[in-house]
Amino acid sequence: MSLESLWLALLGLLLAGYFVLGGYDYGVQMLHPFLGRSGADGSRGAREAAEPVGRNAALAAIAPFFLGNEVWLVAFTGVLFGAFPHLEGSLLSGLYPLIVAILAGLVLGNAAVQLRGRAHSARGRRRWDALIVLGGGLPAVCWGLVLGLLLHGVPRRPDGSFHIGFGEVLSPFVLACGVTTALLFAAHGAVFLALRSAPELASAARRSGTALLRAAGAAGALTLLLTLLGAGAPMRNGVTSALLAALFAAALAGAWWWLSRERHGRAFAATCCATVLPVLLVGAGHYPYVLASSSGAGLTVRQAVTDGATLKILTAFGVVLIPVILAYQTWSWWAFRGRTGRRHPSYF
Repeated sequence: MSLESLWLALLGLLLAGYFVLGGYDYGVQMLHPFLGRSGADGSRGAREAAEPVGRNAALAAIAPFFLGNEVWLVAFTGVLFGAFPHLEGSLLSGLYPLIVAILAGLVLGNAAVQLRGRAHSARGRRRWDALIVLGGGLPAVCWGLVLGLLLHGVPRRPDGSFHIGFGEVLSPFVLACGVTTALLFAAHGAVFLALRSAPELASAARRSGTALLRAAGAAGALTLLLTLLGAGAPMRNGVTSALLAALFAAALAGAWWWLSRERHGRAFAATCCATVLPVLLVGAGHYPYVLASSSGAGLTVRQAVTDGATLKILTAFGVVLIPVILAYQTWSWWAFRGRTGRRHPSYF
């Protein structure tokens, strides 16, 4: 394998890792206000004073991993800047509105999750809850829109630049990708809560997860239908794309099957696979293009990558840094294994 292909695979691995780990963060943020309604009973004053147990427990489930999962996004950005400067120059400027929306959602969500516990009234907590949902839902939808645009192809100009407008973002296929990704991340978060939470919250998360998985499957089927009707993504590698789409459908079906039978570990493994596959579809479906164009020639791996000498220097750093990231994530999961409420305190 050439250094160019190796670094492209690493770029995809880092983004896929972020989708797996950051995806359940987004999902839990979107779901947490709706999973603890039965925790407060009695008079209106008692309901306002009491804090539904499920809401705190949902946030407690992601607390040990919350900011650590952002390491994968930082590493992905570093590889994009260092190893693929020509792709970064086109991609970030062309997708600027969506990138800003993703970053705004991350900032809002991170701040709201950590500041919500400082609210002293039910009204204040509801305001923070709204920001938490926005902080999870906005990046989830925007990541889906980004994937949809990359699958469909962007209007690339002869100088290599492009700019997306409302026409490209609001196309049926791109919107369907945004909805599919948001539903997928929400389902992923529900399965994570079913795996990590105490029995009462796990039961509510399981019911939500099965419904969300069916909805994600329906939205994914819509993207396939639009593709078959000519309004979707004209993939360069059709056989590979069809195989990955079939694996995506199988992962969703397997997650639903195992979740409905309370096999939470297997269901979580299946949703992890489902969140990885869209990234693989973007990379493998258009290979050797890393940026497909809807209006001419795209950008190939060889055109996007930096020079060989720089790649060799980066490889020396990558050999050290990537195992450190993997070791940290493995240790973090091992240290905070088990369900919340038994071994670990509430962090938020």
